[in-house]
Amino acid sequence: MGAIDYCKITERSAGIDSEKGSGERFISMAQSKQREVKASGKTRVLLVDDHAVVRFGIAQLINRQTDMIVCGEEEDASRALSLIATLKPQLVIADISLKDSSGLELMRNIKAQYPGLPVLVVSAHDESVYAEVAFRAGALGYLMKEEALDKVLAAIRRVLSGAVYVSDALAAKMLQQQIRGQTDVNESPVKGLSDRELEVFQLIGRWKTTREIAEELHLSIKTIEYYREQIKRKLNLKNAAELTQRATSWVERETVK
Repeated sequence: MGAIDYCKITERSAGIDSEKGSGERFISMAQSKQREVKASGKTRVLLVDDHAVVRFGIAQLINRQTDMIVCGEEEDASRALSLIATLKPQLVIADISLKDSSGLELMRNIKAQYPGLPVLVVSAHDESVYAEVAFRAGALGYLMKEEALDKVLAAIRRVLSGAVYVSDALAAKMLQQQIRGQTDVNESPVKGLSDRELEVFQLIGRWKTTREIAEELHLSIKTIEYYREQIKRKLNLKNAAELTQRATSWVERETVK
């Protein structure tokens, strides 16, 4: 559901038919809702995920708290960035993959434009691969969706306090690597890809063309072609067909998890 849909639901809950009201009345009610949320003194949370069911579940948990409220929802990175300027949330919960856009790009933009705004990632993507990428992009916490219902409130409160949130398993692994310099012998080879290369690799696995990837990441076609060559070299792939096959298999495994 987009920002406008969210406002419509708010209006219906107040017994107002938004389709029958005038444009001025619709805007007035949306602005009134924003003022109401701000005046409540509750921590405002913006949800950015392209799965409505996920947003609904997390919103239900948050809105049951006495000190938090979901101030808006979005499924697209660019619209989410615009919504931040309007709603001024105090926390953003976002996925890595969004509708026709990149959650990582959203995090980079938030870090650049709103450096004090914390971001908590809630994603189905493997934390052992994507958590460090998300942190470099600007996230302060990473939570797997399979654990979201049980741990999202604890993760939210930790991130709001200014602390980093990761799972116990990932924290232990990261600490072991830092102290002993040990790495997992079974670690995926994609860990050797740069953040951008990993994004391109993921989009190739979703059968995006070079032009589509360039448009989604706001990069030139030549830059994407360069990343494709780098990925092939790092993963020892001979041609574009092998690259597509490997990327597709990777995305399929990520989806199953």
